[in-house]
Amino acid sequence: MKNLKNRDKMTRLADFLNEVGMLRKTPRTGYQFLGTGTESVADHSYRVAVLGYVLADMADADMAQTVFMCLFHDLHEARTGDFNYVNKIYNNCDRDKALQHTLGGTGLEDKIMPHWEELEKCETKEAKLAQDADQIDFILNLKEEQDMGNPYAESWLKSALERLRTDEGKKLAETISKTDHKEWWHLGPAQSWWENKSGPEGE
Repeated sequence: MKNLKNRDKMTRLADFLNEVGMLRKTPRTGYQFLGTGTESVADHSYRVAVLGYVLADMADADMAQTVFMCLFHDLHEARTGDFNYVNKIYNNCDRDKALQHTLGGTGLEDKIMPHWEELEKCETKEAKLAQDADQIDFILNLKEEQDMGNPYAESWLKSALERLRTDEGKKLAETISKTDHKEWWHLGPAQSWWENKSGPEGE
């Protein structure tokens, strides 16, 4: 890390953005135990940020603050990798140090680290919503795997539902757990589209 200290701020920002890109190549590891499903940390983080926006709107909370926590909640995993619940029993990593090294010299340290610290303390309404957003993304994936026939996804889904902290998160997740993950697509087109195999644009 010492060699990076001599790089100017703009170069460190380029380094930072290259490091963020590593999240596309960093797999979420819990699915190896579930037996089906796959996603990268970047895939996960995007929908968590959208979920944070939705939950903050439902709760009349600070939307920007919630989304910022969601956006950066797994940034350290570009360096540490993703540890699932079993991995964490045996492995420890210094997530604070990893994130500090990621941000060092970018000028973003004092902007991003407070979001991370607030999320970790989980005392504010926004932090609790961001934590729920993290879980609900997993719940959405588990519901999809359950719909696709994985018999283990149901018990995982029940456990994930129990980890939710906010009324808004519980309400949204309960609806997700009862909604077929493909209905939005299948029910969207007009019936004529399915009957005619294609329909006028806009239907």
